[in-house]
Amino acid sequence: MAKQDSAKAAAATPAMRALTKLGVPFTVRSYHHDPEETDFGGEAARELGLDPSVVFKTLLTEVDGQLTVAVVPVAGTLDLKALAAACGGKRAVMADPTTAERKTGYVVGGISPLGQRSQLPTVVDASALARERVLVSGGRRGLDIELRGEDLVRVTRAVTANVGRV
Repeated sequence: MAKQDSAKAAAATPAMRALTKLGVPFTVRSYHHDPEETDFGGEAARELGLDPSVVFKTLLTEVDGQLTVAVVPVAGTLDLKALAAACGGKRAVMADPTTAERKTGYVVGGISPLGQRSQLPTVVDASALARERVLVSGGRRGLDIELRGEDLVRVTRAVTANVGRV
């Protein structure tokens, strides 16, 4: 079952350290991750008892060959054509999982849009701005960070666009 921890109670991840350094308020939400589970975002929503539209997944893509981060609600899927358009590109494809892990410093299923090894172009689905609070991976499977959508966009220097579809 889900439990809520303070940032001090959990071992800090790069995502938590980045938010702390910037003075951005956040709440750490942890849950037991089933090692057999592959729907990481869906698992987070279920285990934390949340509407899947407030839990966002972080996906690594390539837009015209450039690695790009897309952050969309787990309730839907990423619209690759809309992502390419939001980036001013022609074509977007999902990045290789090994490349995603190497470039972000996180493991698939725990990739956070925050505190990545290097700043990549980021697009956050516009629905994040309509929510008072959203959750994104905290940098580990079974660990999410709750913060204001505006803070997520500001900290990641993201563009917002309608890139998620239900």
